[in-house]
Amino acid sequence: MRVGIIGHERLSDLTEMLVRGELWQLVTAHGAYDLVGVGRLRPGPDTWFAQSVLDHGGRIEVVLSAAEARAGAFTGAGCRDTRRRLLNAANAVHRLAPAESGGPGEETGHALVGMVDELIAVWDGRPGSEPARVVAQARRAGLDVRVVWPDGCESPGTG
Repeated sequence: MRVGIIGHERLSDLTEMLVRGELWQLVTAHGAYDLVGVGRLRPGPDTWFAQSVLDHGGRIEVVLSAAEARAGAFTGAGCRDTRRRLLNAANAVHRLAPAESGGPGEETGHALVGMVDELIAVWDGRPGSEPARVVAQARRAGLDVRVVWPDGCESPGTG
C-alpha cells in the first residue's frame, strides 16, 4: 500500500503531539511489509509520518520539487538534519523536472497524488491552503483521503 502525506506546516507543540498519535495509529493499521510512505519531507507532518513509517518497519519514498532537486535537497533552514537522515533512509527519491522542460516543477502535490493509493491530510479543513488543493486533487482522482485533525488541534498561526 502506497500512502502519501500532505499537511500544514508550523503547527503548535500541542497539535504536533495530537497529530503524531493519530499518524502512528494510521501507519500501524497497515502491514509493515507492504507499506510505502510517500512524502516531501517538509518540516512537520511529512517528517513525522516518514519517521512513523520507518519505525513501523515500512519503507519511504521522497518527492522533491524541481527547485529542491536543483539546489541539492534541503538547503533551507528548519529540521535540516532530520530531513537529510530521512532522505538517506528513503528507498527512492523522485526529483521533479522543471516546468520549463515539461515537468511538474514545483507542483509536488499533483505528483504525489499520482504516486499513491491513499492520502493522509493533516489539515484543518479550511479552503485555500496547499493541503486543501491536494485533498481536492486526490478526491477527484478517486483516492481514499484520511483527514487528520484531532480535537484540540490549533490551525497554523493560531497556536
